[in-house]
Amino acid sequence: MPKMKTKSSVKKRFRISKHGKAVCSHPARGHGHAPYPGKTSRTIRKRMVLDSTWSTLIRKMMGG
Repeated sequence: MPKMKTKSSVKKRFRISKHGKAVCSHPARGHGHAPYPGKTSRTIRKRMVLDSTWSTLIRKMMGG
């Protein structure tokens, strides 16, 4: 059985934390955030931790 290829796009967008959870930046971080309230802007700035189901899938796609 051949090995599964790693997905390069996943490696660029996600990283695995020390405890094995997938971490990524929030979506919609492009431009046009002037109308957003300050709380939303601060929330978008932080990293997003994915739940265990998604973390497992991301780890498989990264080849680990």
